[in-house]
Amino acid sequence: MADILPEEADYIVVGAGSAGCVVAARLSEDPSVRVLLLEAGSRDTNPWIHLPVGYAKTMYHPTLSWNYLTQPEPNLDNRRLIWPRGRVLGGSSSLNGLIYIRGQREDYQQWRQQGCTGWDYEDVLPYFKLSEDNERAGTELRGKGGPLAVSDLRHNDPLVKTFIEAAVQAGIPRNEDFNGATQEGVGSPQTTTRNGLRWSTARAYLKPAMSRPNLTVVSNALTTGITTAAGRATGVTVKRHGATHSVKAVREVILCGGAINSPHLLLLSGIGPAEHLAQHGIPVVADRAQVGRNLQDHLQARMVYKLNQPLGLNGRKNSLMGLAEMGLQYLLTRSGPLTWSAGVANVFARVLPGSASPDVQFHMLPFSSDKPGPDLHRFAGMTVSTCQLRPESRGTITLGSTDPEAHALIHANYLATETDRRAMIDGLRLIRKVMAQPAIAPLVTGEYLPGEAAESDEALLAHIRATSSTIFHPSGTCRMGGDAESVVDPELRLRGLEGLRVADASIMPTVVSGNTNAACIMIGEKCADLVKASAKQRLAA
Repeated sequence: MADILPEEADYIVVGAGSAGCVVAARLSEDPSVRVLLLEAGSRDTNPWIHLPVGYAKTMYHPTLSWNYLTQPEPNLDNRRLIWPRGRVLGGSSSLNGLIYIRGQREDYQQWRQQGCTGWDYEDVLPYFKLSEDNERAGTELRGKGGPLAVSDLRHNDPLVKTFIEAAVQAGIPRNEDFNGATQEGVGSPQTTTRNGLRWSTARAYLKPAMSRPNLTVVSNALTTGITTAAGRATGVTVKRHGATHSVKAVREVILCGGAINSPHLLLLSGIGPAEHLAQHGIPVVADRAQVGRNLQDHLQARMVYKLNQPLGLNGRKNSLMGLAEMGLQYLLTRSGPLTWSAGVANVFARVLPGSASPDVQFHMLPFSSDKPGPDLHRFAGMTVSTCQLRPESRGTITLGSTDPEAHALIHANYLATETDRRAMIDGLRLIRKVMAQPAIAPLVTGEYLPGEAAESDEALLAHIRATSSTIFHPSGTCRMGGDAESVVDPELRLRGLEGLRVADASIMPTVVSGNTNAACIMIGEKCADLVKASAKQRLAA
């Protein structure tokens, strides 16, 4: 870690998150180039970051998370939803629910069909494998020896096994590997952990690279703008400890701030829709109408069930003896509830007529609460949430102020289409079908949320509108594509301005069908390769 900003670097990477740590670490493998990685947040020293179940403590942390708020959502009873995003080394990979899902083969085929040459499944699979050190390695789809530890869950909770059996009874096939030949089915996901510890990109990629003299990592450094000249990005401005600095990029600036911060920084720098920039008095550097458009996210709706036996986590969490037992289990075996991810069983299923691949995902948790967080119910309970994997609704990221420290305006525009509403309702109905199966029904004393009285489509939709929340997968706001209107081309280069790339969830043309962290790491790997290839071409020219 450095305390002083350099005056220049060959590559400036903005954002030390899921993709940014990957890009910086990979580029610094070449000792002839100088790499500067800038992170607005702090170092990842908080101990809760490294304990898997610690996400409940850190996700809404006042300094480790950006804690964005959407604007009032018209289809969610005008509620404002909180959007946690990582503001720490490792970014959201340091705060997320640890689930490792690549998405479906069909997701990347669709990207290719939208003109994203080089992003078909066969093209991105080598980068997934390159990143992985997977304990299931040994098949053509899994990676071994990469920086990122990917492991099976270390739990043996009987409630999880019971739920999986109930899903099978409901007609959902077992699936031992959601990243294997097919995604559809029920099972436990793999996680970005090793020996009971979180394996963020800061730990996986950045920590081993920190000793390199050509890599400079500066935390608590807010990038406030991109400097440009003659149609090219020339560097960035950075605010740190109250002072503003300028840093020159000799070769490229690479934005890895995520689906909110990357378009926000582009807009502040005069790169975006000319009309919107003019409203804020920002000189237009590049008129790019799609910057901040195409916002997608996975909306989740939860169902909570009361149980007639002391299964799951609620009872143990609410007693000193239970807490002591969990702590001892973790210390002695690095297993048990303290190693749980945000979904110890998953279901990928089809609920919409004509869907060729899963269109909803369930996250099953052997505990319950009124809202995501550490405060659990006093009764024995469990939670199952559903989210639509491929939402049609599109939102925006726009400026509310020219102050770089002011948050951008988030309009998620959830549930704007009938398809989205239908998928969410039918997802809840499928949860009910699973919970009515003989394997689990005898354990259930009642549906606490939304309750059996919510039977009609209208009642279920009212529950979704009143209680649903993000499942933390914002994407798409710097859309990659082969068309002239796309924000970045398939090489991740910003259209209309040289020397600037974007590499994070914002470049996804459509959000992947599942948790997004694995795909962001793959994007970082591929970006680094693209940058290295460009450098070789320049040398050869």
